[in-house]
Amino acid sequence: MSEVLFLAHRIPFPPDRGDKIRSCHVLRHIASLAPVHVACFADDEGDMGHEPDLAAVAKSHCLVRRSRSLKLAGIEALATGKPVSLTAFADKTLAAYVAGVLAEHPIGAIYVFSGQMAQYIPTDFQGRVVMDFVDVDSAKFEAYAAQARFPVSQMYVREARLLSRFESDVARRVHASLLVTTEEAALFRQRLTPGAEPQIMALGNGIDTAFFDPHGMPAAPEMAGEGPHLTFTGQMDYPPNIAAVEMFARQVMPQIRSVFPQARFNVVGRAPTLAVRALEGVNGTHVTGAVIDVRPWIAGADLVVAPLTIARGVQNKVLEAMAMARPVLATPEAATGIP
Repeated sequence: MSEVLFLAHRIPFPPDRGDKIRSCHVLRHIASLAPVHVACFADDEGDMGHEPDLAAVAKSHCLVRRSRSLKLAGIEALATGKPVSLTAFADKTLAAYVAGVLAEHPIGAIYVFSGQMAQYIPTDFQGRVVMDFVDVDSAKFEAYAAQARFPVSQMYVREARLLSRFESDVARRVHASLLVTTEEAALFRQRLTPGAEPQIMALGNGIDTAFFDPHGMPAAPEMAGEGPHLTFTGQMDYPPNIAAVEMFARQVMPQIRSVFPQARFNVVGRAPTLAVRALEGVNGTHVTGAVIDVRPWIAGADLVVAPLTIARGVQNKVLEAMAMARPVLATPEAATGIP
């Protein structure tokens, strides 16, 4: 029986952030169809603790703890002429595992999740390769460059240029390239360098409506009393999320509290940076950090906000709020891809 090699830039477990939600559902579906071997990275010891979840679905696996700093990856990228996004995820142990799996098992297909992992696709592989780009990363770095100051802006310009070239090269090598929305797929197609037309398709994100069910879900105890409550959910070390909550807490909340003095803004998500933690108490802002379950914070919200100015594809935070029947206030960028 033909087997599958699944490559991901981050362990799909637990499915508690946008990329993990998508990769987890895809991996589980593939595992229901064929034996699957998984190679992926862990961001921290918390991720490493979910290795048993990976072992439960994979015939074999390789989970590597990322240790290369972004600064070191940047230096290596400048020395080699490669994108930082690739050097940050280059690892000899993972590469050796991929080579071993391909040599020892009847791998008929490779599913690559996220562009950073395309560097592990062997040039001589004879089976099928599906590349799940999810979003157009090069376009994201162009957006970063437009908002950043010199010299950081030039670093983003370089990353966007090199990634755009890399994305085109990869798309022509694989059998199919997947993007999260039809709009993202169209943008990806427009940005390809001239040449053969690869197969590009949209594979949208769904939502587990049984899990994100508003019926019978109580609000978080911390939300009792004062209000109205506004909630933002997301990974809080992700730059677009950081910028979004800083802007909302400092610029929008004062206007809201001029009408509703007891209004509260709940920033819900793991790994808040120092800048995010500094928002605690600012204009009614509460920073939760990691929570066991995000649903009570959504259920208790009078309004879920998604004030992102940089966003690609579909925002799972918006889908989750809509599934739980909460009104959503979103910027045009955050609403992109929502039917």
